[in-house]
Amino acid sequence: MLLSKKVQILVIGHNDNGCTLDHEKIAYEIGYELAKSGCVLLNGGLGGVMKASAHGAHDANGLTLGIIPQDDAAFANEFCDIVIPSGMGLTRDFLNALSADGVIIVGGGSGTLSEICAAYMYKKPMVAIRNTGGAADRFIDGYVDHRKNVKIIGVDSPKDAVKKILELITA
Repeated sequence: MLLSKKVQILVIGHNDNGCTLDHEKIAYEIGYELAKSGCVLLNGGLGGVMKASAHGAHDANGLTLGIIPQDDAAFANEFCDIVIPSGMGLTRDFLNALSADGVIIVGGGSGTLSEICAAYMYKKPMVAIRNTGGAADRFIDGYVDHRKNVKIIGVDSPKDAVKKILELITA
C-alpha cells in the first residue's frame, strides 16, 4: 500500500520575546487554516508564534510537529502532538527548514532570520505576513540576496498566507 505524504508547513516568527497579542492571533489563525487544509503544522515547538500556531492547528484537530533545540521533549509547548528533541541547539533551524514543504513568516528576530536563510538556500517557497515587523517585513516581496533563489511573497492575512503557500508548493 502506498501512503501519500502530507504537506508540512513551517510557521516561524517571534518567540516569547517580542511576540505581541497581534502576532499570536495571526499565528493562531494560520495554524487553524493549515489544519483545515489538511497540512501538518511544523515549527520550533516552543513559545510565541510557535505555540500560538500549534494551538490553532490543535483546536482545528490538525497534526502539529515541534522540532525543539533541547534534548528533552518536556521543553515543547503543550500543543505539539509530535516532538522531536533535536539536542542541536539553534542549528535545528536547518532541520526545521529542510523538513518543510513551505514556510509562513510572522515577524521574527534573529532565529527567524536563520530559518529564512536556511529555507532560502534550499529554495523553499515562503510567504510573509505584512506589517508584522522584524524579519518578515525586511524581505517581503523581495529576495534575501543577489542569487534570487526564492522570492518571499507578502500577504495580508492568515487565510491568504495558507492559500498562497499551497499555490506555490503545487506550482
